[in-house]
Amino acid sequence: MARKKGREISGWLVVDKPAGVTSTAVVGKVRWALDAKKAGHAGTLDPDATGVLAVALGEATKTVPYITDALKAYDFTVNWGAETTTDDASGEVVRSSDARPDAEAIRAALPAFTGDILQVPPAFSAVKVEGERAYDLAREGEAVELAARPLWVEELSLTETTADSARLVMVCGKGGYVRSIARDLGRALGCLGHVAHLRRIWSGPFDAEQGVTLDHIDREAQDWLESQLLPLEVALEDMPALRATPEGAVRIRNGNPGQVTGTAEFGETVWVSDPATGPICIGRYMGGLVHPDRVFNL
Repeated sequence: MARKKGREISGWLVVDKPAGVTSTAVVGKVRWALDAKKAGHAGTLDPDATGVLAVALGEATKTVPYITDALKAYDFTVNWGAETTTDDASGEVVRSSDARPDAEAIRAALPAFTGDILQVPPAFSAVKVEGERAYDLAREGEAVELAARPLWVEELSLTETTADSARLVMVCGKGGYVRSIARDLGRALGCLGHVAHLRRIWSGPFDAEQGVTLDHIDREAQDWLESQLLPLEVALEDMPALRATPEGAVRIRNGNPGQVTGTAEFGETVWVSDPATGPICIGRYMGGLVHPDRVFNL
């Protein structure tokens, strides 16, 4: 029997992911519920984390890299006094401390974790080591040594404190690990720490308030879920938008440079629309022509 391929459906569904489920499982559930031929997501959330998981369907999967590169915001709680194998509450405690920082000490430590920083990912992460995922090696008991990676932290602010914890908000670029921030902040304060709760509150143009829940996905009709889809071009809102001429649209759809109206910086990445059908490509502007890099088949 031939395998059913699914529907040609394109757009973005913002899911408010609950704790206890993987990002991959959420994508699979969305794909099943909408009978979509193709689906992916724009940035993994840890299984214990909640919040924005933007699921791309169909042609929207071609825009995923542009959301992955966008800023993201996290609301998280760090528990002081223990460092764990996973840098969150799901791991085993490997070191402990009786020291506890006050709000003044925490605020004084935060500037060292903002701007351009170097961050070592958690041992339990999806980073590849000689072709294997770090978390697979860590689960097998192997010592995982990961190199520090650059990260842009736009903002890191303290919003609440208790005797044993602190709640913070971080806005950062691609590749940021909140668990690493909690671990390193605990070390810098001399009290040790790990993430107790983590929620992604927005990612690029997608906000948690837009999110549908897994209960919605399980119980709502397919038509309702489809009505919640955001258009493909939402992912491109920070990119210059140009329009193709009728002749240019034909050429671009065939993968060739095509004429557009409007201007951009020479060599700048832009997205191009056909007024009659919507987005047709992402490409580079070259003096009146756009050379397509990704063509949308909508």
